[in-house]
Amino acid sequence: MIKDYVCVDIETSGIHSKWDRIIEIGAVKVREGKVVDTFSSLIDPGVEVSPFITDLTGISNDMLSGQAEISEVLPAFVRFAGKDYLLGHNIMFDYRFLKQNAMNLNMEFDRSGMDTLKIARKVLPHLESRALDYLCQYYGIEDKNHHRALNDAGATSRLYLTLMEQYGAQMPELFEPSPFRYSVKKLQPITEKQKKYLSALMKYHNIPADFDIEKLTKSEASKKIDKILSENGRIFD
Repeated sequence: MIKDYVCVDIETSGIHSKWDRIIEIGAVKVREGKVVDTFSSLIDPGVEVSPFITDLTGISNDMLSGQAEISEVLPAFVRFAGKDYLLGHNIMFDYRFLKQNAMNLNMEFDRSGMDTLKIARKVLPHLESRALDYLCQYYGIEDKNHHRALNDAGATSRLYLTLMEQYGAQMPELFEPSPFRYSVKKLQPITEKQKKYLSALMKYHNIPADFDIEKLTKSEASKKIDKILSENGRIFD
């Protein structure tokens, strides 16, 4: 069973990897079940995070302003992780964001690993929840700053080792790594036509910019244009 790994958690501006942004990456490097190194970084997403995300994570726009961008933080995390197996709670959520952003930066990011949520669903079907905070409370695992990436990575690692100790001998296959399979395409930057139209819409409807239009992807720009049209109508309607 695997006791050497990197446990990772991310916080994001939303749930869609194609247009939402990573705002924090936290990870712990584990050898023989012991944490030997940590990685933690806030990330300036280039867009405003919603009050809902701030309430959920405690991460405010002021905290993110001026932080390093994903183009700097993700390569640093990839170097930190090396070729280790990745561990996470609902790891495919994190992996989709990491892989999409790696693709955008022309980086290879194909990994295998373990998922404590998948394990918990198999061995703890009787519990009313398999959410990380619930499981930490159930097992008495320290979880002082929930929905902050480094805290959740550390808590997930402790949960994994606890589950391994309790169920590893009975079901060792649950604690073996498997490949993460997620196909992504590199996101295209905003087009000049989109820039002009989005700028015109915002000016006409007097909508303040809470993002850097130059850093939007094509899909992000389409989403913002559609939202303005649905809420405010077209220009000169």
